[in-house]
Amino acid sequence: MFDNRLIKNFSKYSFLLTELVKRDISGKYKDSTLGLFWSFLNPLLSMIVLTIVFSTIFGRTIENFPVYLLSGKLIFDLFANATQGAMNSIKGNAEIIKKIYVPKYMFGIGIICSEFINFLISLIVLVLVMVVTQAPFHLALIYSPIPIFFVLILTTGVSLILATLTTFFTDIKYLYGVLIMLLSFMTPLFYPIEIIPAEFRLAFDLNPLYAGVASFRAIILDGTFPPTEPLLYLIITSILSLIIGVFVFYKYQDKFVLNI
Repeated sequence: MFDNRLIKNFSKYSFLLTELVKRDISGKYKDSTLGLFWSFLNPLLSMIVLTIVFSTIFGRTIENFPVYLLSGKLIFDLFANATQGAMNSIKGNAEIIKKIYVPKYMFGIGIICSEFINFLISLIVLVLVMVVTQAPFHLALIYSPIPIFFVLILTTGVSLILATLTTFFTDIKYLYGVLIMLLSFMTPLFYPIEIIPAEFRLAFDLNPLYAGVASFRAIILDGTFPPTEPLLYLIITSILSLIIGVFVFYKYQDKFVLNI
């Protein structure tokens, strides 16, 4: 699957990926007066609202609650927004797929790339919040691309699986909405993991998004290299998800046209 033909095929249609990313970014805010500025405003407003609501409850147990909240939420939103968008990438581009040949995975990858660009823009908000709250900028920040990269790999693998399933079973997108809500509560975004009873911790530890958030927060808040266990778990699950995603997508992609 990962041979020279795949690389040549990707290079041949790289122009398509660029156009898809432009389309997704411009289409997301096409009816908005503020346009791309919402990439700054959305995480900022969410952080302000959630900080007001939850800082009174957890503010005393979590140092620098705004940075704690935002650093976790940005990682989670990257995964949630990209996978939810990519899962409809095949059916959403049915007219193009039926008319001409293009690598079908390009549509999902385009959405992931556009959401990653939004994520990078939102990181500016995180930096500004760190400045305002006087959070220290540690040298360990140079490690921050590591968990981000593997969350992106995890996102790509899950997106390919979801895009395949949704093409055959449309109801998956409704079920996934419920799953994302459940994952948001199983990924400590606005509360400390210490409040979870020991008997339920295993469910959280098995959540790769929690591993991604914990690794990223260790860098941002503690100024240390991510703890070995969560980072290793994130790496393993992300690579496995990508392998499974590519396998499933390639196995069934020739049948997509019969179901869109």
